[in-house]
Amino acid sequence: MGYRVAVFGAYGHTGRFVVTELRERGFGALPVGRDARRLGAFGLAYRVASADDPASLDVALSGVDAVINCAGPFASTAGGVIEAALRAGIPYVDVAAEIEANLDTFAHFAERARATGVAVVPAMAFFGGLGDLLATTAMGDWTSADEAHVAYGLSSWHPTAGTVAAGAVSRERRAGRRVRYTGGRLEYHSGGELPRVDWDFPAPLGRRTVLGEFTMADVVTIPRHLAIPEVRTYMTVDAATDLAAAAVPVAVDERGRSAQTFTVDVVVRRGDTRRRVAASGRDIYAVSAPLAVEAVRRILDGRTRASGVASAGEMFDAPDFLRALSPTVTVGPVNE
Repeated sequence: MGYRVAVFGAYGHTGRFVVTELRERGFGALPVGRDARRLGAFGLAYRVASADDPASLDVALSGVDAVINCAGPFASTAGGVIEAALRAGIPYVDVAAEIEANLDTFAHFAERARATGVAVVPAMAFFGGLGDLLATTAMGDWTSADEAHVAYGLSSWHPTAGTVAAGAVSRERRAGRRVRYTGGRLEYHSGGELPRVDWDFPAPLGRRTVLGEFTMADVVTIPRHLAIPEVRTYMTVDAATDLAAAAVPVAVDERGRSAQTFTVDVVVRRGDTRRRVAASGRDIYAVSAPLAVEAVRRILDGRTRASGVASAGEMFDAPDFLRALSPTVTVGPVNE
């Protein structure tokens, strides 16, 4: 293959999974970050750089074919690394779950990325990317739908330090307000407790109580290219309770994965017809690695459907992409 891919934030929790995934798939992985000692622990050539130091980023991205940004909060890192990728003329992929950071990427870089022919794919991860691929697959030949629902069935959610920090930044940026996608636009609002509803996940998960308006990055990625005016996301109550407790992930296997399992259940509705597709797997952080690396591979191989800044379902052949994630992610058939 011969491609060399820089991983910014390589020694973070998700970054380590990405470095491993790259190496296992025959890429040359180049760890990049601020801490030389932690970068050296990979036993690979590395480069020291900071998101707020353009000169260091230019040196770090010299001679590489693509960059994957795993360093959150992405509100602080995405802009600088994208700028460097554009200067270098190389594809940029990140694993951002931050709604506002992803909005910034589309708003600030779409025109320049398209003009320079550089592919930029934000939220190419469990939150944002996977839901978008599933929703795009469920839409099939539909050109529009009335609603899209993305329900996250997590057995638990022990957040990384990066997740906690990113959440704090997002809450600060929206002044503690909540966000939802309704009427074809994002709406910020204040409110009481999140509504609770029962959601019938596919077996073996079954019926679970979920929090409505537990809004994730899918409200950015899906409406970017699918004509759906209502996009709603849900989270199992048990996982949301774990998130609030902020216990860190604990590795239980040789790959560093936790015991956490997930099901992502997506329903799109047009009139009286519903289409549904679900995916399941293990460890939401670990699974972001094959998502990001497969995206880079397809961009470098020229298997893209869009140019400039695009979300996963717009940039790639969604059903084919999902098939490529097997056996890491198990995807069921689309049901009507």
